[in-house]
Amino acid sequence: MEDNLIELLESFKFPVFRQGSLAKDETYPPTFFTFWNNREVEHSSYDDSTSIIEYNFDVNVYSNEPETAYRLIREAKTLLKANRWIITEIGYDLPSDEITHVGRGLNVTYLQQL
Repeated sequence: MEDNLIELLESFKFPVFRQGSLAKDETYPPTFFTFWNNREVEHSSYDDSTSIIEYNFDVNVYSNEPETAYRLIREAKTLLKANRWIITEIGYDLPSDEITHVGRGLNVTYLQQL
C-alpha cells in the first residue's frame, strides 16, 4: 500500500519523503509531502488465514506558502478518497523544523481485501 500512497502523492508533482528522512543539513524544498506508516493490522483472521489488512498512514504537506499547504492537503484528501482510502477528518496543523514552512496533515486508512 505504501507504493500506492506514494504514487498518488507524486501525481501532484512535489517531492514525497518518508517523515523524518530529510537530513538535518538538507534544505527544505518549497513544498513537499511526507508520510509515515503508523500500523498494519490483520482483520478477519480465521483458520490461520487473513482476509483483510488495514494500513494506516499519516500524510503531511509542508510548504513555505500556507495557502498551498491547506490547498494541497484538501486536494490529496479528494484524490486518496477517490482511490479507496478512508479519511474521516478535515486535517490538522503540524510542527515544522523550519520557521519558513507550515505543515498540514491527515490520517488515512486503506482496507485491503485478500
